[in-house]
Order: sequence, then structure tokens, then C-alpha cells
Amino acid sequence: MFHRHGMRGHHGPHAAFAMWGHMARGRHGHGSGRSEGGGRRRMFDGGELRLVLLKLIEEAPRHGYDLIREIEDRSGGAYAPSPGVIYPTLTLLNDMGFIAEAVSEGAKKQFAVTHEGIVHLTENTEAVEAALAKLVAMGEARQRTDGMQVRRAMGNLREALQNRLSRDDVVIETLHAVTALLDEAAQKIERL
Repeated sequence: MFHRHGMRGHHGPHAAFAMWGHMARGRHGHGSGRSEGGGRRRMFDGGELRLVLLKLIEEAPRHGYDLIREIEDRSGGAYAPSPGVIYPTLTLLNDMGFIAEAVSEGAKKQFAVTHEGIVHLTENTEAVEAALAKLVAMGEARQRTDGMQVRRAMGNLREALQNRLSRDDVVIETLHAVTALLDEAAQKIERL
């Protein structure tokens, strides 16, 4: 629908706005989300997630919600595993003898790493570092592509397009001028 030399297949005063809606949804017409479902691939395979959880528990005794928050923080908010992923993994780590319930105040069950868990982490140091690096890289990528300033500017552009193109006095010359400006901006962004 969007081409470097204008819009094809769209006519009328709302054509550029329709094009902008398509651009905002992405090339394939799908919105972006950060949930684990919806056909997106998993952030970690089961083994990697076990190592990440074990490493975080080694740093400090934690309960499930703490682990979810810590992973979300380390990924810059780009990834937050669901309780349906975290709690079964904690049960598995407990069954494997790598973690054990720790004495804690309050109702939430905290886990601490065991000697066997420390040995397992030591044997898998490279895999642990790689999995934690994945979280950091995801957060850095999100900062580059999903910054607040970019989202604000895109919102401003969307509003300006909607306001200008929804007026009754829009003529074909205005549509061509808007299209040319958008094409020019897209080309400049590609050259950055």
C-alpha cells in the first residue's frame, strides 16, 4: 500500500491517513505486543529460563513475583514471563534439588539456591551469561526502537495527518503534498 512514489489503491481525502494506519501497524498489518502468546516465539527455551531463575535466586532469595519483576527490569520492560511459565519452572528447580524453600516473613514462598544449584550454575556459566545477556540486549533494542520521543513524534504526526486530511477543503494537491512529505521523511529516516 505504501510506496516510495506515493499511494496506490487509495483515493479521496482520507487516503494518506489510511496509509498512516497501515504503517503504524507494521508491514504485516499486525499490532505489536509483548505478550508471550499470539504466535510469538518464546524468549527462552526451558533450559535457559531455568538457568536465569536459578541465577537470580542465587543473587538473593526470591519468590515468583520477584522473579517476574526482576526479569522485566533487566529487559528494560521488553519481556515479562507469565506466572504460568515461572511457577512450574520453580517447581521443577525445587524437584531437581537446585532450590529450596527459604525461611521468609509473609505469605509468599521464597526460594534460595542449594549447594547443588550453585554447582549447576558453575557448570553452566557460559549458558547463564548468554541467557542474561539476551535480557540486556532485548532491553537495549527496545530503547532504540521504542523510545518515548519516537512514540510522541509518531503520535504528533498521526494527529496532524488526521486533523489536516479530515477537513472538507482537502484537494488532490494537498494529498500529493502530504504524500511527498511522508515519502521524503521515510527516505531520510532510511538514510540515517
